[in-house]
Amino acid sequence: MPTSPSSSAQAAREALAVRLSHLRRDAGLNGRELSARCGWHPAKTTRIQKAEAAPTDADIRAWCEACGAEDQVEDLIATARAVESMYLEWRRLHRTGMRKVQEHFYTLHAQTRVCRSYVSNVVPGFFQTPAYATALMRSITDFQGTPDDVAEAVAARVARSRFLYEGNHRFVVLMEEWVLRSRLGGPETMAGQLQHLLAVMPLVSVSLGIIPFTAQRTVWPLEAFYLYDDHRGVVETLTAEVNVTQPRELADYGKAFGELSKMAVYGAPARALIASAIDTLR
Repeated sequence: MPTSPSSSAQAAREALAVRLSHLRRDAGLNGRELSARCGWHPAKTTRIQKAEAAPTDADIRAWCEACGAEDQVEDLIATARAVESMYLEWRRLHRTGMRKVQEHFYTLHAQTRVCRSYVSNVVPGFFQTPAYATALMRSITDFQGTPDDVAEAVAARVARSRFLYEGNHRFVVLMEEWVLRSRLGGPETMAGQLQHLLAVMPLVSVSLGIIPFTAQRTVWPLEAFYLYDDHRGVVETLTAEVNVTQPRELADYGKAFGELSKMAVYGAPARALIASAIDTLR
């Protein structure tokens, strides 16, 4: 099972650090000698080699020049940028508002044949009603203190729902019962969201399973994660979006999804749980 949602990112950082260390050794330099050639303190070299500090483009150029490995510059810079994109803090992503991130996910869904989603906190974006999305994104914006473009971000998020009806897309969703019971935006908003879940369940593009409170757990509740075909996973933590691309870790999340799916109920039992949650709002 997954052990850490950021382990892929950390493994990639460490792999980059190893490559830089090998360049130094191949050049016959120790840490102090390389630092002197680069014009920085030896402690910086140590932090980079221990994957405690991410090298900038300028750092990589200086490192490669010091090692006589200028031919490695572009590849290493591309690798470093890919590593940086694996662990993205929400405040950084939302520094100009939330709309651009929502547009990115719209593009990702457009390119995805099968999206498998496990949610333990909120209804996934492609199932959200405008009112529910507004309540959720308002709370996120207030919590993060980022620019308020909630109306535009909601429009971009809700636009993803078109893929439920168009194209050759498939959405396989597992939802903890708690998601049905937690209230965002008040009883009317929550009731509308739950009614919408009932409306989309019969779609041929949708498979929705609910994991009841009473399910015998074989996998503990996890943070929300999304698997896009077989090549990318996205894990959502409180502070960051973690992109998972390593085959071994993707396989772990796939295994977890399979085990969670065995605990879920579908069809009439799932609809009964949603209907029960609606009844509590009256």
